Amino acid sequence: MKRTPPHLGTLVALTALTVLTLNMFLPALPEMQKAFGVSEAVMGLAISGYMGAAAVLQLIIGPVSDRLGRRPVALSMLALYVVASVICLLAQDVHVFLGARIVQAVAVGGGVLASAVVRDMFDGRVAAAKLATIASAMAIAPMLAPMLGGVLTSVMGWRAVFVVYAVIGTGLLALMWHDLGETQVKTPGQPPERISGLLTTPLFWAYAFCQALGVGAFYVFLTGSPFVAVALFGLTAAQVGLGLGSITGGFMLGSAVSARLVSRTGPMALILTGRLLPLAILSIGWLYFSLGGDQVLVLFAATLSVGFGNGLTLANANAGALSVRPRLAGTAAGVAGALALAIGAALTAVATALLSLAATPERLLSMMICVVFLSLIAALAARRLDKDV
Repeated sequence: MKRTPPHLGTLVALTALTVLTLNMFLPALPEMQKAFGVSEAVMGLAISGYMGAAAVLQLIIGPVSDRLGRRPVALSMLALYVVASVICLLAQDVHVFLGARIVQAVAVGGGVLASAVVRDMFDGRVAAAKLATIASAMAIAPMLAPMLGGVLTSVMGWRAVFVVYAVIGTGLLALMWHDLGETQVKTPGQPPERISGLLTTPLFWAYAFCQALGVGAFYVFLTGSPFVAVALFGLTAAQVGLGLGSITGGFMLGSAVSARLVSRTGPMALILTGRLLPLAILSIGWLYFSLGGDQVLVLFAATLSVGFGNGLTLANANAGALSVRPRLAGTAAGVAGALALAIGAALTAVATALLSLAATPERLLSMMICVVFLSLIAALAARRLDKDV
């Protein structure tokens, strides 16, 4: 079996596949709805079904990679992804399409496996720095993918998006075959570690909830800001898009800063800074609007701080969760990822319900403050439990 460790760029590409598969096809949804002759609700299953399957598959892919190794799971995942993409491309029936689309959710294994591979290769602060570098580089994907999907759909039709998915999957399969050596080292005769040992460790859950709630603040912003921006400030769709990009830009900057500083400051200092800074700035923004302020740039400046704070926090919290039981790094990545999706889905529903009643910046910022505060509580719990910080 190939043993050469992969290049960092390979892990970035593997992680980016998750984001590309989720959102590059979004601009094509209206055309797909017409092509299949179905309602918006049915077509929406291509998103909700994908996300539900992704949550479940993370819980499977991670533990399987701990047992069988990273390389065989990655190659199998990508082969299945290519087949599913081709079926989506050729589908003439919406049920066939939706079934294949759900199978495409194996792409979520990219992020799980990349995190596990980093933990296999590096320890502590070095692992946190590598994960932050990956996060900073692949953050470009959610900004560019919808744009590419929109161009492909406009020029060549919605099926062109799935041609690109199949091509990307094939290219990644070839890249992984060539570059992804097995990184998991097993001692002969050593029994597999019990998953219960991870799931009953409070430190793992402290790091996992810190990370998941940080991601949850993203979901609240992405769900709620269009309501507020259009209803109160009268922004156009293009202006809303620029505003949504602010939090991603902040995340890229924060991740880059984290990658450079973590070896000197340690992960916990960055995690706490990444919680306290947005908490303070969001509170200032809330006070500004409560006193009658009406500048939309203040809203997006406040939320940009959440992106920057998440850049400081998420990779370091992820590294902490993976370090609790290093031999179960795949399981830890899968469980933490599934938790983030579940919390994100719940917070999306809550944000939609509350802002449909009153789409005000104070209400949006209040929700974000609450979520970031809960993430801070989890971070403080991790600090108390982790004797190595």
